[in-house]
Amino acid sequence: MPQFVDPIAFSIGSLSIRWYALGYVAAFLAAFALLCWRIGKGEAEKAGLGEKDVFSCSFLADIFLVSFWGMLLGGRIGYVLFYDLGYFLRNPMAIISPWDRVSGEFVGIYGMSYHGALLGIALSLYFFLRKKDVDLWRVADFLVPAAAGAYFFGRLGNFMNGELVGRATDSFFGMYFGGDGFLRHPSQLYEAFFEGLFLFSALWIWRNKMVFSGQMLSLYLVGYAAVRFALEFLRSPDAQAGLVLGVLTMGQTLSLCMFLAGMILYFQRKRKNGIIGKKKS
Repeated sequence: MPQFVDPIAFSIGSLSIRWYALGYVAAFLAAFALLCWRIGKGEAEKAGLGEKDVFSCSFLADIFLVSFWGMLLGGRIGYVLFYDLGYFLRNPMAIISPWDRVSGEFVGIYGMSYHGALLGIALSLYFFLRKKDVDLWRVADFLVPAAAGAYFFGRLGNFMNGELVGRATDSFFGMYFGGDGFLRHPSQLYEAFFEGLFLFSALWIWRNKMVFSGQMLSLYLVGYAAVRFALEFLRSPDAQAGLVLGVLTMGQTLSLCMFLAGMILYFQRKRKNGIIGKKKS
């Protein structure tokens, strides 16, 4: 971890609360506050999500609860499948057990995948909104600008936890993480800024200027994937996953898939809404 950072924010008896956990709490609260502000300003109605009594902060809380469980399940399953499948096939109980199988000590459940979490959220919202007869594409367009802003806090949590460190460097940006003696890029801070604040700012500016449903979601997928792919060159590959085909990190490989999915979605939704091939009068 950075030598000047204590990952534990405070303790209550034997219970230690980490900055990492507080970062995720801040992420959810910030996103919820931004979206409730948008609802109060009538932006949900402008986005085609009905009147305030239909798409309200109460309904938004239900969406967040469903998304939370989708994120946890998807993120964990994604980590198992994408980053360390061999280990979990040999030790299947480690997928859900917080106790070390050798020492019996409580070590928690470590390992989440962003791309897996995104898929988990998408699937959980699909079934939830389908049951509620609410348009998934319009809801997704409404949510993603705030989601990008929330990501800023998540990456700060990674930084405070001293994980997902960058590659060795001799630049003045370098920081010491752990005890290996190498200066490393604070890649978590790069991602917090570019995948979080930068992407949030761009999507926030364009949030009320979309011309077809699904457009904001597709732009988020493409934008995040492009930024993540570039920043992975400064981030250390996951030791257990290594490089795919000896060239790309697993994060880059998944981001390429995400980029292609975003592009396909963009043109598919554009065609669905009659934008492509429409003659000008």
